[in-house]
Amino acid sequence: MIHELRMYTCRPGTAPKVIEASGTVGQRIRNGDTYGRLEGHFGSEIGGLNQYVHLWSYADVGELVRLRGELGQLEAWRTEFVPLVAPHILTQTVRVLRPARDLRTPDTDGNIYELRVYRLKPGRAASWAERMLAAFPAREKYSMNVGLWTTVFPDPNEVIHLWAYSSFEERAKARAGSQADPEWKAFLAEAVPDIEDMTSTILLPSAYSPRK
Repeated sequence: MIHELRMYTCRPGTAPKVIEASGTVGQRIRNGDTYGRLEGHFGSEIGGLNQYVHLWSYADVGELVRLRGELGQLEAWRTEFVPLVAPHILTQTVRVLRPARDLRTPDTDGNIYELRVYRLKPGRAASWAERMLAAFPAREKYSMNVGLWTTVFPDPNEVIHLWAYSSFEERAKARAGSQADPEWKAFLAEAVPDIEDMTSTILLPSAYSPRK
């Protein structure tokens, strides 16, 4: 199993149009899971603004390439969907991700999600993700991890993790609690020196997201 994380930066004010078109016209043309399974469908709230973020799963890279190619050849995709969204998209960032654990789903809806992207020193990503996963029992006392990945490409030195919170208040409490937790602090003391860059984006699930 691999995941594809697609992050589109839209022209100011147009991200809701792109998200709506993707969730309606795009999903109708994609015919359910025929061209990849939708795992998350979000708009950004804090961090990089005007972003549409979507997460897909495939059996492997070969299936991803094949299905994306087949989708791109569909007349409805080219003539109905692409004209709806292409004029609004400024940039596209696509990452192919290798999961370090199974993707998880919160038990309740109405969550906010935090997507954190860490760039590690060259060659450290895989072992760093393993250490983080081993430390999760301490961290998950405070909030739920939804996914943990290393990037296959374009940058193999990234670790990406996704967290769910019931509210902004819960996130603040969870961050404060985990930062004071002795076990998590021990992990951070060992792990932080390997990090070269960090970004965080708060995401709100759309009406079409499997994870709410």
